[in-house]
Amino acid sequence: MEITNLKLGVEVRGFRLIEQPTFPEELVEKIKKLVHEHRIVVFRDQGIVSGEKHVEISQWFGDIDGTVFEGDPLFAHPKCPHPNVHRISNDPDEGCTNAGRSGWHIDGSFVQEPFGYALYHMPAVPKTGATEFIGFKELLESIPDEMGTRWERLWMVSDKGDKLIHPLVYPHPVTGNPAMCIHLGMTEAFIWDKGTPEERRTDEEETKKLLEEIKNEIEKDGRRLVYPHEWRNGDFVITDNLAVGHFASANAIRPRSEVGLRILHRTTIKGTSRPSKG
Repeated sequence: MEITNLKLGVEVRGFRLIEQPTFPEELVEKIKKLVHEHRIVVFRDQGIVSGEKHVEISQWFGDIDGTVFEGDPLFAHPKCPHPNVHRISNDPDEGCTNAGRSGWHIDGSFVQEPFGYALYHMPAVPKTGATEFIGFKELLESIPDEMGTRWERLWMVSDKGDKLIHPLVYPHPVTGNPAMCIHLGMTEAFIWDKGTPEERRTDEEETKKLLEEIKNEIEKDGRRLVYPHEWRNGDFVITDNLAVGHFASANAIRPRSEVGLRILHRTTIKGTSRPSKG
């Protein structure tokens, strides 16, 4: 197993997941450790990973979350390779379209325990169409102290479902490193100083300014903090969903007629803890 550093995360060569009839616990723990340490692990040259194998690998990390499918036929595309695998494409006949373009986000910001991991495979790679990632540790270390203090006081209010409230910044439940709960396209408001006498909810204008501030910090200095993962045939990617945000690049939704067919398979793993300042 050859491991090489990327701008964010690592790539692994010389190890084919699909050729392993079983996965010894020692190997599973080694891969988990890689994901926790590096946050993004890219397995190269995997060929086509079946829906069943994708689900098997996903279950190393916990129970697969089916929230995106429940009661929403938008996500239950007939060509999904498995009931628990979400299929995204730039062709509506091949998969769900326009996914991931509403703003920088983690998956599952709208549930009590946001998804712990996301696992991706691209069986059809277009000419262009990166998935972009931002490491929250690097982002928070890069902002001015005054801004960091303000972000620590903020809680996000989801605009979906039960409109749950989560701290914007909190310690990662496994590593203790800085984590964030964001969805810049699905935030109804923020709350300042939740649980204190100074608690206050932002209005629409202030919410918009804060969302723009976060976006600008992520993309500042020519996007120097952003890792654009340009997909290659056979890529299988595992991410720590609480430690990195992501966003589909504009090229990811360009039509098949312009860039060729894009198909992305994804699973998400149920979270095991609610974001907490404590």
